[in-house]
Amino acid sequence: MPDTAPTILWLRRDLRLSDHPALTAACKSGGPVIPVFVNDDQVARLGAAPKWRLGLGLEEMGLALADKGSRLILRKGEALDVLRDLVRETGAHAVYWTRLYDPDAMARDKAVKAALKEDGVDARSFGGHLMFEPWTVETKQGGLYKVYTPFWNAVKTRDVDAPLPAPSGIPAPDRWPASDDLGAWNLGAAMRRGAAVVRPYVQLGESAAQSRLGAFIAHKVADYDRMRDIMAEDGTSALSENLALGEISPHQCWHAGLRAREEGKKGAETFLKELVWREFAYHLMYHTPRILTANWREEWDAFPWNEDENEDVTRWKQGRTGIEMVDAAMREMYVTGRMHNRGRMIVASFLTKHLLSHWKIGMKWFEDCLIDWDPASNAMGWQWSAGSGPDATPYFRVFNPDTQLDKFDPDRRFVRRWIAEGQGNPPATACSYFDAVPRSWALSASDRYPAPVVALADGRKRALSAYEGRNF
Repeated sequence: MPDTAPTILWLRRDLRLSDHPALTAACKSGGPVIPVFVNDDQVARLGAAPKWRLGLGLEEMGLALADKGSRLILRKGEALDVLRDLVRETGAHAVYWTRLYDPDAMARDKAVKAALKEDGVDARSFGGHLMFEPWTVETKQGGLYKVYTPFWNAVKTRDVDAPLPAPSGIPAPDRWPASDDLGAWNLGAAMRRGAAVVRPYVQLGESAAQSRLGAFIAHKVADYDRMRDIMAEDGTSALSENLALGEISPHQCWHAGLRAREEGKKGAETFLKELVWREFAYHLMYHTPRILTANWREEWDAFPWNEDENEDVTRWKQGRTGIEMVDAAMREMYVTGRMHNRGRMIVASFLTKHLLSHWKIGMKWFEDCLIDWDPASNAMGWQWSAGSGPDATPYFRVFNPDTQLDKFDPDRRFVRRWIAEGQGNPPATACSYFDAVPRSWALSASDRYPAPVVALADGRKRALSAYEGRNF
């Protein structure tokens, strides 16, 4: 192939221009760069909210590429078939992409790389979705880390590559291949009327992500270790939405956090630890992919989880358990597409312990409802809360939602923000819940707030009784 042959840039969860090693390498290859996104079966399996948010991200990425004189080519089909077609159509000599680490993506990418190389195509994968490739972090015995704190200690002083600048220009081909119409994919179909409710809360694309990071470092990170748990306060970075689709890189977040720590901003250390918590989730998913589908601690396999979609589970999904902290957090998710991290722990503990329902039910529901859904973080979070996962909260620790409410929402601002029933003049945020949820639920702000599905003391006793005598 001549040096001027195109390079295909296969985009996935890396929808940005800066700190993009695969894009940087493609631009240095000497020929045109053809960015492409493939709508394959792995995209088809996404839940409603993540798929809708992906569609918004792709639209924004298309605009960002256009500003650089480039385009985003959209194709639907099996990834290998699509990429081979594009190689034939464009005469491309190379296909570059950013690595992913869930088992389905790894299996697909391995097969694609082998087949393209057999075809004589330069197929290469690059880092960028993580700071530390999972196979580069090992214990002294050469195995994986199973507990977070030793993992943090192993990586906290490592050098993290400085973020790469966005290319000044992206070389374009003389003739662009045909592209599907993004609207025709209808990626937001399953969101139905909820899309209009959630959309104002989305901060979309690379520019918004950088602004979000800048504002957090300037105004919030100093007090992050305290304010991140106060439910009614905007005290977190909220970057999970953008990290999930690669609209910002963890390297960019890390170096911003390092600068803040050097400036004496106390909460920066906690922020860095949260970034490494994400890395730890990927480390575990890579080394023990069963975390996505089965109890990570195999001794939990005999635990009598409820796996039925019973009335209690339905009320949990609806945010109508009668437990204010649980319901407020669930309703926040339906209106904003995200949930406060403290809320995630509380609702997960309630489902798996007070209701003794399987963590898979909750994990799957979050997979459908969160715009910041991430396979590794979602799975580890649920198993951590349930007690069946690595580095888990002790199985006998049962969060009391009322105690959590008193501690992290003492003036009830968070609860009033999201629960309309019983308020004479509920805020728009609380009323929006009824506009977001399915009409089939037949819910109204004028309904009476439900009685608790279980008395908290009784639920705790039931959980502890179920744990008794088991070898955890």
